Amino acid sequence: MSEITIRRPDDWHVHLRDGAMLAAAAPFTARRFGRAMVMPNLDPPVTTAKAARAYRERILAVAGPGFDPLMTCFLTDETDADEVVLGFAEGVFAAVKLYPAHATTNSAAGVTDIGRAYDLFERMADIGMPLLVHGEVTDGDVFDREAAFIERVLAPLLERFPTLKVVFEHITTEDAVDFVREAGGRLGATITAHHLLLNRSSMFEGGIRPHRYCLPVAKRERHRLALRRAAVAAEPPFFLGTDSAPHAVSEKESACGCAGIFSAPAALELYTQVFDEEGALDRLEDFASINGARFYGLPVNEDTVTLVRDGAAVPEEVPIDGGERVRPFMAGRTLPWRLGPGDD
Repeated sequence: MSEITIRRPDDWHVHLRDGAMLAAAAPFTARRFGRAMVMPNLDPPVTTAKAARAYRERILAVAGPGFDPLMTCFLTDETDADEVVLGFAEGVFAAVKLYPAHATTNSAAGVTDIGRAYDLFERMADIGMPLLVHGEVTDGDVFDREAAFIERVLAPLLERFPTLKVVFEHITTEDAVDFVREAGGRLGATITAHHLLLNRSSMFEGGIRPHRYCLPVAKRERHRLALRRAAVAAEPPFFLGTDSAPHAVSEKESACGCAGIFSAPAALELYTQVFDEEGALDRLEDFASINGARFYGLPVNEDTVTLVRDGAAVPEEVPIDGGERVRPFMAGRTLPWRLGPGDD
């Protein structure tokens, strides 16, 4: 197969940042995806409908036509349930995002006591508003934190709120794959391109590779293979979410490098590569364009995107106004697939 045309996919988990970084990053996502679930961990985080409306306008100003950013509310210990419910009713908020405090970038204001959000979760379940979770605890071995989150947080949460729609974001382990499958369809999960391509040894290939460091970190090879099997099988609970998360090179290549992989400049091309390697190009559309929309109860996109088997190089760097730069995932490499004419 030399080319493939699918319904335009959606990115159900992306970080677009703000300011000059937003202007540099957002067009890559908008070029490939019809919709994107935009993460709220700015500084300060997006905690009100007013802030979400303003952020959406900033995104639309730089993303170009035809792109629909879906806004999320950053959950804190002090979140006003009325604000969230009203924002959802007005179509401002598409979901609430739960970050354990200090779990990742700009999450210091996140949840320290999940019990304080129980009343909100009850109301979200009643109105069908999804909860998105960054699925890691913040203590113990970094490679075990996702499995610990399942046991200590997610399983009790699903038991307590059996009708709450939950998305387990950027899963990285076989444990998570199995747990999602066993949840019977009320739990969805996003899978990133980089977790399909990297294992934990990749961060140390020939030296420390800061541009391959993200949270949650890549795990053992058996976990990577489990993610690939779930993705290419196009099982309904699993869908595309890049977790593309740009940081300036100076922030990545430092004594305390930031977590985040900027995959947006070639995200769809990388997923296509994985599905091609697994002999599953016929299932790419389900994973990338259909499963997520159906989970969220939204229509699939009517327009299409074409990918061509004709290698194209990922840029070495993307400049940011002000003199900074950001390095994409797979920078400088020639990938087997590229966006087709009219989509590039």
